[in-house]
This record gives sequence, structure tokens and C-alpha cells, in this order.
Amino acid sequence: MIIFIAILIGCIVGAIVGVNVPIISYTYSGYLAIAIIAALDSVFGGITSIIKKNFDMKIFISGFFGNAILSILLTYLGQKLNVDIYLAAIVVFVGRMFNNLAIIRRYYIEKFSNDKVFSKAKKIIDKNEGK
Repeated sequence: MIIFIAILIGCIVGAIVGVNVPIISYTYSGYLAIAIIAALDSVFGGITSIIKKNFDMKIFISGFFGNAILSILLTYLGQKLNVDIYLAAIVVFVGRMFNNLAIIRRYYIEKFSNDKVFSKAKKIIDKNEGK
């Protein structure tokens, strides 16, 4: 529960900082975009590890900053070599985000399907199908 509160506080602080920070120039926007995608991948991975009950803050923090820094370095290297290496990083990070999101989604679907609301809705659907 405390992790979700920390995520909520982080989102609020990020929104406040985002409104008050000057606009990022086009030169650095590619670096920032890939770093945000890498950081989001770490956040979804952290939520997934909470669901699997094997969350470790050290692994989360090192992955959060490590992924972001590595993605920025790949983007920089790609620009120097005139090769779009950042596209590979985007494909990997977004693929992992979708996998983690699928795990999170399945967890909450199973959790809520055991609720009375869903069981009552299922009874109504089963009753209507029987007609």
C-alpha cells in the first residue's frame, strides 16, 4: 500500500515540476523521451514485482536509473554513429512494459473476478443466457 502512495506522490511531484520547468529543447528531447520510456519500464517492473511479492528497493532504484542512463547513452551513441539505435531500446522497453502490464492486468482481473460484483454480474449473464 505504501508503494502505491509513493507512486501517487511521485506522479503529483512530477506533474508540478513538469509545469514549472522550462521547455526542453529539441536537441535533448530525444534523450529525455527514451529515458522516460526506460523509467516507465522500471516502474511497471516494480509494480509487477510487488504483485509477485519479490520487490526489492535496491533492484528497483538501480534498474530505474541504470535503464534510463543506458538508454540515454545508446541514443547518444546512435546519433554519433548516425544509426537509430534508440529504436531498439524503445522496442525492448515497450515490449517489456506490455508484458508487465499484462501481468498487472491479469492480477487485478483475477482479484476483482472473485468479488461479489463480478460474481453477481456473472449470475445475471448466466441467467440471461439460459433463456
